[in-house]
Amino acid sequence: MKGNFSQSQKQSLLQGNLLPLAFLGDSIHTLFVRDFVIKNLKPAGSYAGKATSFCKASAQASALKQIIPLLNDDEKDIVRRARNAKPKHTSKNASSADYCFATAFEALVGYLYLQGDEARLNQILTMSIKRGEDSAD
Repeated sequence: MKGNFSQSQKQSLLQGNLLPLAFLGDSIHTLFVRDFVIKNLKPAGSYAGKATSFCKASAQASALKQIIPLLNDDEKDIVRRARNAKPKHTSKNASSADYCFATAFEALVGYLYLQGDEARLNQILTMSIKRGEDSAD
């Protein structure tokens, strides 16, 4: 999975407001989760319900908090900057703290996608799914 962003577009996304990066990361994370759910939900049950359990803000926040120690300095910087971004709206189903951490998680996913580092992106997404499964048990 690779984005077709020019170098100047990448720089613009990385240097400015990170909310567009979070928007991109949300889509990538959702696709990854849906792929995982379809492949692993046996027998077929509520795909949407299971996917939502991984994609909701509280789940993303929890996953990020658990994987932060495993991030490199550049990734931690993206997380810090995105967590401190000022979104124009808030979630009606999550605390503001969870919403900020979820935004940071999505920005991290968007950043890894933008970097074209598929191995690291898959590693982070897989860890987030694994953390989500562990906390659901």
